Amino acid sequence: MEFFKCSIGGEVYGTGVSEIEIKIAQRTGAKFESQKQPHAAREKGFNFDDGRLMQGAWRNEPNPESCKEFFRCLAICHTVLPEGEESPEKIRYQAASPDESALVIAAKNFGFFFYKRSPTTIYVRESHVEKMGKVQDIAYEILNVLEFNSTRKRQSVVCRYPDGRLVLYCKGADTVIYERLADGDGDLRRISREHLEQFGASGLRTLCLAYRNLSPDEYENWNEKYVQAKSSLRDREKKLDEVAELIEKNLILIGCTAIEDKLQEGVPQCIETLSRAGIKIWVLTGDKMETAINIAYACKLISNSMKQFIISSETDDIREIEERGDQVELARFMKELVKNELKRCNEEAQQYLLSESRPKLALVIDGKCLMYALDPSLRVILLNLSLNCSAVVCCRVSPLQKAQVTSLVKKGANRITLSIGDGANDVSMIQAAHVGVGISGQEGMQAVMASDFSIAQFRFLTELLLVHGRWSYHRICKVVTYFFYKNLMFTLTQFWFTFETGFSGQRFYDDWFQSLYNVIFTALPVIIIGLFDKDVNATLSKKYPELYKEGIRNAFFKWRVVATWAFFAVYQSLVLYYFVVASSNRAMNSAGKMFGLWDVSTMAFTSVVVTVNIRLLMMCNTITRWHHISVGGSILAWFTFVFIYSGFVLPKEQENIYFVIYVLMSTFYFYFTLLLVPVAALFVDFIYLGVQRWFFPYDYQIVQEIHRHEVDNNRIGLLEIGNNDVSPDDARRYAIMQLPGQKSKHTGFAFDSPGYESFFASQAGVYVPQKAWDVARRASMRNRPKPPRKN
Repeated sequence: MEFFKCSIGGEVYGTGVSEIEIKIAQRTGAKFESQKQPHAAREKGFNFDDGRLMQGAWRNEPNPESCKEFFRCLAICHTVLPEGEESPEKIRYQAASPDESALVIAAKNFGFFFYKRSPTTIYVRESHVEKMGKVQDIAYEILNVLEFNSTRKRQSVVCRYPDGRLVLYCKGADTVIYERLADGDGDLRRISREHLEQFGASGLRTLCLAYRNLSPDEYENWNEKYVQAKSSLRDREKKLDEVAELIEKNLILIGCTAIEDKLQEGVPQCIETLSRAGIKIWVLTGDKMETAINIAYACKLISNSMKQFIISSETDDIREIEERGDQVELARFMKELVKNELKRCNEEAQQYLLSESRPKLALVIDGKCLMYALDPSLRVILLNLSLNCSAVVCCRVSPLQKAQVTSLVKKGANRITLSIGDGANDVSMIQAAHVGVGISGQEGMQAVMASDFSIAQFRFLTELLLVHGRWSYHRICKVVTYFFYKNLMFTLTQFWFTFETGFSGQRFYDDWFQSLYNVIFTALPVIIIGLFDKDVNATLSKKYPELYKEGIRNAFFKWRVVATWAFFAVYQSLVLYYFVVASSNRAMNSAGKMFGLWDVSTMAFTSVVVTVNIRLLMMCNTITRWHHISVGGSILAWFTFVFIYSGFVLPKEQENIYFVIYVLMSTFYFYFTLLLVPVAALFVDFIYLGVQRWFFPYDYQIVQEIHRHEVDNNRIGLLEIGNNDVSPDDARRYAIMQLPGQKSKHTGFAFDSPGYESFFASQAGVYVPQKAWDVARRASMRNRPKPPRKN
């Protein structure tokens, strides 16, 4: 967040070009000229460039009194806490939000330095107010603070000047400030509104500033009501808001601020990639409509080729009714307007979808219209229209409306929803969605604490969804279907046995065999596939985001997939049971005796364990040493157990199993059956997998075939997969990543030492800047006394 431009008394200040303006110029091919001054002030949170206001030059402007009130409002109307030394260069501000901090920093740079705060007083060091070069410290007594919330969309402070003057300063969204302005001065309101639209078109976040002089009697009467509301034990917040309405009226407009909230690195590419993956992206923001639309353009969410449906409350008819102040007529008119607009847009959308060109559609709606569109009688039309659009932008929405829109899609359309946000106003939206993702940043940790997943930057959503999310879907589908298959096959072998026994209840397997089947003999391989299986590596997952569509279609967990596994379970159980039983009819042990029930059941159980474990290897896309260890270990665990279990004389219930495995393994029948039965059982599976891969391949299998000769290296980067569109910054970052490093042995920092990194970089021809801890390491080595030499 950086203070970028402002409008004071109907005059625009600030000559910089915002990031969104640059994106717009690049998109339209227009040329722009930046009017930066060579010695413009630069500070984190302050990127203002206009000499008319700097260094006290505002005193020469046509409206110096408005400028003074503007700067004082910035320095007084806030809840920021100062830290550190009381000097402009070393002080630090702790604010509830980065934009509030940016406003206080702007006041400091304009000569109104807020440096100290007590529970009832704010101290401001004002420069160039009375005379150029003069500095004076002024203490403003803070009488009341009417805090900002998502419902009020404004913040006010009642303060007393040293001369006894009572002033209410208020800052907030233009929609709420304009409703509370005093009558008159229509030209300033009109010009300021034009400036707000201009700032919004540049992608800047705007706030309006206003003030009001209070008489002592008026303040005392209001303060009594405020104290009563603040002391209330029931509905305190509601009563405080009602009391605030009594004094936040008849305001005088000072001007408006424009703060640039720059996009994080990689946001446009991330949104474009997610769109290719078949994910519909909706933007729910509190920004102005112009700001939201241009940010959507900059993020590549909306393009010029899209047909846009815009439903806005900023029309001349609505403004005319607002000026008359008739709220009942306004509500009736807006509801009818929103209803007609939704029907019209929905009919046009149907026509576009049925046309041959089928252009992509985008819906833009503001908060006032959305309030009526979410009415039960209109929400179905809104939902149908929104689902037909590739992109939806809801601007000037409250946190409650964000949650309502999310719930509308979640419950009304029965779609899986994911909400991502970085601030406290996104918490309700995050909690309303199926999956909530919080971005940990300057907006605080409220969104992170309320979310299911936390990431540091928006662009990491690509890895979260397209890589780890898709891998997780594949693994879960395989684990669930494999559990279903192996237990169904194991159970059916016992079911076929009941036909031989006349459903008498005779056991086919020993009790311990059944108990340990899922616990030991087939447990570890399925855990390994749930942890390590990958169809394609992370780089290819991001290169081909269309692979994510298989999960959207639920391609791996349909009834057809479950029925296929059930068919093979039935087939294999028949093969295993009847092959083993039929081959044992004439089989004899070394003593010439026929095999009994427990000999046949042990042979069948051995075949089941070997078959289901080998079948797991056939379904793996990635086979690592852990797969070999788990499958081999599970089969070995069975033989180890049965050798020990059969080697002891057990109680009467298990005495029949004594020495069975030793007798079996002394015959040719055991080895022949152990080789033949799993092959016969898995042969149809092998044919099915081959036919499916050759004639009906999944998308990921096509990608596997395309890149089957490439080495699967986890450190593959953009430079190694044939991407010719790599930017110089990406190429440099990747080159630095490939450099060898060595742990610092001197300072205790757990980072690669930049000293060694710089050496290897110079050898590779890559520039790497020095870092602070490397300088500290060398300084500590110079100051360290040398140990005396031993003679």
